[in-house]
Amino acid sequence: MVASKERKMVISHQMLRGSARVQVVNENGNPILDDQVQEGQLFIVPQNHGVITQAGNEGFEYIAFKTNDNAMISTLAGRTSILRALPLEVLANAYQIQRQQAHQLKYNYNRQETIALSSSQSFQRRVVA
Repeated sequence: MVASKERKMVISHQMLRGSARVQVVNENGNPILDDQVQEGQLFIVPQNHGVITQAGNEGFEYIAFKTNDNAMISTLAGRTSILRALPLEVLANAYQIQRQQAHQLKYNYNRQETIALSSSQSFQRRVVA
């Protein structure tokens, strides 16, 4: 029997300038990081984990190092989001909404900002080994 070596993707982010609030959740949606990251700090995002950042007052710049040659990143919001690629019927069925609502979701005609970061008071910090 041949043992396969599964290569997991890990992305490490090195904060170059500024600061940002960073939240990382695992594949089950459980939060594993909610912290302010400053210039010079490093944080890791394991495979199948979601990450969201909110820039500090002076903005931020970071560099990401991927550990897998076939690494893929899926954008969850904005012009390049996965929602833009889905047919309206799929969105309507997936979210059980009307076709017009799916159209608004897909193209974000309302142009309203959505706050995706959870409140730090309701966030329970966890240590991951």
